Amino acid sequence: MKPLPLLTALALCCAVATPLLAADEDAAELKGCAAKQQAINEQIEQARAHGNGAQQAGLEKALAENKEHCTDAGLQKERENKVLDARHEVAKRQADLDKAMKKGDADKINSRKDKLAQSRKELQQALDELDK
Repeated sequence: MKPLPLLTALALCCAVATPLLAADEDAAELKGCAAKQQAINEQIEQARAHGNGAQQAGLEKALAENKEHCTDAGLQKERENKVLDARHEVAKRQADLDKAMKKGDADKINSRKDKLAQSRKELQQALDELDK
């Protein structure tokens, strides 16, 4: 392959990719209700692309309700409550594990460890949502 066509192809790829990268950066900067509305819009586009009219209609209804009722302060409070609930659940699961360890039942210990790990994962997801 000659160098000139290779450079032309590379320039074309960069020209096509740049707007897509910029769109991702804009979406990453959105927070609160605007970010949530953007996510719903993306789901609507996916439903439209796959010809799923029922899902699209449901998402459009969700978007309208979000636009009407969503406030950034309310969304933040909801996310903070979710974190508090998740922390409570982790503490409860830790206590259950400690109790099972005192009894020495290996099956219960393993089960409690799994549940604790799942609760910690949910807590981390809730904490990650706080920043959005």
